[in-house]
Amino acid sequence: MMSSGVIDSESSRYFLSVVIPAYDEEMRLRTSLPVLRDYLRNQDYLWEVIVVDDGSSDRTSKIPMEIFSESETVRVLENPGNRGKGYSVKQGLLAANGELILVTDADFSTPIEEFEKLRACLKEGWDVAIGSRSLKDSDVQISQPWYREGMGRIFNVFVQMTVLRGFIDTQCGFKCFNRDKAVPVFSKMSLDGFCFDVELLFIAKKLGLKIKEVPVLWKDVAQSRVNILSEPVRMFLDLLRIRRNNENGFYD
Repeated sequence: MMSSGVIDSESSRYFLSVVIPAYDEEMRLRTSLPVLRDYLRNQDYLWEVIVVDDGSSDRTSKIPMEIFSESETVRVLENPGNRGKGYSVKQGLLAANGELILVTDADFSTPIEEFEKLRACLKEGWDVAIGSRSLKDSDVQISQPWYREGMGRIFNVFVQMTVLRGFIDTQCGFKCFNRDKAVPVFSKMSLDGFCFDVELLFIAKKLGLKIKEVPVLWKDVAQSRVNILSEPVRMFLDLLRIRRNNENGFYD
């Protein structure tokens, strides 16, 4: 039985919400959303797609409605200006209604089919499953440029030293949550930038959620939105902000 993603009654509930933060992603969404649409149409559960437009200057907010049919559950949330990826993800997470919530980048560097691996972990009892490019069984088919690889390794060392141990890859943009367990985490998120992943996992761990890092297939897509000059500095400062927030009881 194929699902259109439509809820037939108020008592029904989506099984999966797919949250996609997007800033000037018109071209990528034209390619990635049809693949997502075809995958979801072949599932036997109710689903919804939420695209969070972070103040785009192109037609990002229009593309989802052009790709999906009117009978399918697709929402576009529009931020008041360009607020950042962390802000966008938080808005999408708080708006999602699915039993499971998958957050994925607009370029789908990790194919949607890899969701099955994360879903299996949550079925086993984990509360959060995060895709990883750095485990033994990870399948990185197209690597990042050497300087981004190096920046990532250095950042992970700082993450381990300052706020969060136990995870090799906190920044892969493919994460799945048990909504009922993770809602308290979402409400405590405060970082608007790219360091939101670390904050989210820090809060989840602090609140006792069970987190599993899962090897996934990943292909680098050119034209990263990360400014290699300014963003690393901001991310390192945000690590210190997480520590300060924790010391001040912000995450309690």
